[in-house]
Amino acid sequence: MIYRISSIGVAVFLTAWIACCQEPPSDPSQEQESKRILGIIPNYRTSPSLVNYEPLTSREKFKIAAQDSFDRGTVALAALLGGEGQLTNSNRAFGQGGAGFGQYFGAAYGDQVIGNFMTEGVFPTLLHQDPRYFRRGTGSGWSRFGYAVGRTFWTRRDSGGMQFNYSEIAGNSVAVAISQAYYVDNRNASDAVSKLGVQIGVDMAANILKEFWPDIERKFRHKHHEDRNAFK
Repeated sequence: MIYRISSIGVAVFLTAWIACCQEPPSDPSQEQESKRILGIIPNYRTSPSLVNYEPLTSREKFKIAAQDSFDRGTVALAALLGGEGQLTNSNRAFGQGGAGFGQYFGAAYGDQVIGNFMTEGVFPTLLHQDPRYFRRGTGSGWSRFGYAVGRTFWTRRDSGGMQFNYSEIAGNSVAVAISQAYYVDNRNASDAVSKLGVQIGVDMAANILKEFWPDIERKFRHKHHEDRNAFK
């Protein structure tokens, strides 16, 4: 829990800084999206723009959920979250040692897989909503920041219109409810609500990173190019 809350703060701080000094591309639709943010966070459901919008089929929605769930970055994140959970002894029933870590890791990975399939596959298919994050890519940094935050609560329908993001809220709510089956030490309404709030916050931070990640990459490439030229 502490790790997830701190990760939200880091993401917001980093992207707020980018928002102040970013240089947006002249044509964001031509940007090639990285498959991973920071080399580890899966980024399969990000689209560079809404130009020539085409809705996804149900099969494509579940494909995105599978890509996000079975990426090596997701496994690595689950290992980190599992280690943090064991370190803080957040679920005493799991125990310590190798066997305990296995349970923490399995629970953390299960959280991500169930959440991905609910918010990117199941509910978007049932509700005819598009699970992708469409980057704005242009405008002031703060307007893009607000746009990224807003996409947590508003999303595009397959028909092209905008709608409240029921897939995000209902999908994560169902995922949290399912997780009560294996988090035996945290089976109460307060913990469930807290976990739901944290997960929505994590997804919000992820949207912000997705919006600004190309800017961050360009800055690092530019800095690396300058450093190389300095040593020539």
